[in-house]
Amino acid sequence: MGMVTFVDETTAGGRGDGWGLEIAEERLALRELIRRRVFQEVAEYHARPLEVFRGLVQPEGAERALNGYALRTPRRIDPERQTGLALRAFERNGFLVLVGDRQITELDEEIVLPLGVEVTFLKLVALVGG
Repeated sequence: MGMVTFVDETTAGGRGDGWGLEIAEERLALRELIRRRVFQEVAEYHARPLEVFRGLVQPEGAERALNGYALRTPRRIDPERQTGLALRAFERNGFLVLVGDRQITELDEEIVLPLGVEVTFLKLVALVGG
């Protein structure tokens, strides 16, 4: 079992604090890695609900807020639905995934996860007018 560190970055130069997730497998498809990340984010939110959900993608019915997404009304977030949103965001180039210094381009691509690997989710920011 190894620790994978997730780090979120933006094209505007922002870099969030990394956080770790135990992964038993040495190889995993990107689709499954995203699913596990999202499920962990949702589980942590449900364990100690805050006004702001800090996750990979914006839940439906939420508004952008400083350091996350504010839910208009407190509610449980469905991890399956949130995973679907994240997978669609990846397919629409909402974010890139880098494992070490290598970009992963396909959801079904199998990734080698050496001990202590850093997985960067580079969130792409839409430009004004584009």
